Amino acid sequence: MAVPEIPDKFYFKIGEVSSLLGVKPYVVRFWETEFELAPAKNRSKHRVYKRHEVETLLEIKRLLYEERFTIEGAQKKLKGRMKDKSKQLGLNLHEKKHKAVLQKVKKDLEKIREMLKH
Repeated sequence: MAVPEIPDKFYFKIGEVSSLLGVKPYVVRFWETEFELAPAKNRSKHRVYKRHEVETLLEIKRLLYEERFTIEGAQKKLKGRMKDKSKQLGLNLHEKKHKAVLQKVKKDLEKIREMLKH
């Protein structure tokens, strides 16, 4: 099965996500509960998904539909992958020196973004 290309945007409505996945919105909501996903809610209280959540949902679909995992099996597989990713994201001593600089850059970029909104 071909993996759909995720549009280049920050947030996705549940209808967009269900279209990308090729499943009904109630299936997406069910997966949210089973896989402990918590999409944000916009001002009108509708679910909005970030790109990484859409990627996770695509992975869930692949595990369930292509690799034929059970819900429990897919949960274990995803938890294992999340642990591996968190290990990869750990900073070594050399990288920790740059953490303060990166945090400063982030704050500066957030200030610029706020200025551009006005």
